[in-house]
Amino acid sequence: MSRIPTPATIEAAPTASQPMLQAVKKQLGVVPNLFRMVSNSPAALEGYLSLSAALGKGELPAATRERIALAVAEVNGCGYCLSAHTYLGKHVAKLDDAEMSANRDGASTDAMAHAAVHFAAQVAKQRGHISDEDLAQVKAAGYSDAQVIEIVQHVALNTWTNYINEVAQTVIDFPAVSLRKAA
Repeated sequence: MSRIPTPATIEAAPTASQPMLQAVKKQLGVVPNLFRMVSNSPAALEGYLSLSAALGKGELPAATRERIALAVAEVNGCGYCLSAHTYLGKHVAKLDDAEMSANRDGASTDAMAHAAVHFAAQVAKQRGHISDEDLAQVKAAGYSDAQVIEIVQHVALNTWTNYINEVAQTVIDFPAVSLRKAA
């Protein structure tokens, strides 16, 4: 049971959150527990959805964004996000099991994606205090300054969802995936 109440329905959420939850339902077909739990704060829900939408218009491909989410969830020890992004990685981004396993290790079977995922994992592990070499490697792989900024922003967004789910102990409503190591 979540330590922060999760409204059971869209109608049970605060009135200001209901249109945003309706939009989530229209996009995903369902409203996962994360969104309903965060809806307790309409401002937080709006911020989360707005940043997610803005980054969705960025230069990073959807598959790379899912890869980063998997790496960050493993680094931060968030079972909810690991389960959600494993499901999304498989069913939306069409990543195979070997790729998602590599992502959880901060790697990728794709050379270009590897640079982004490795960099993202380093940003998460080092809390932003990366080395000159880390930055040079991701740029040498072909990532622009804008893309590096987007990678960092994805780490931040995923870290926020990891933290809110761990604080709330959000009930996992995706096929559960076990973390490999303690955070």
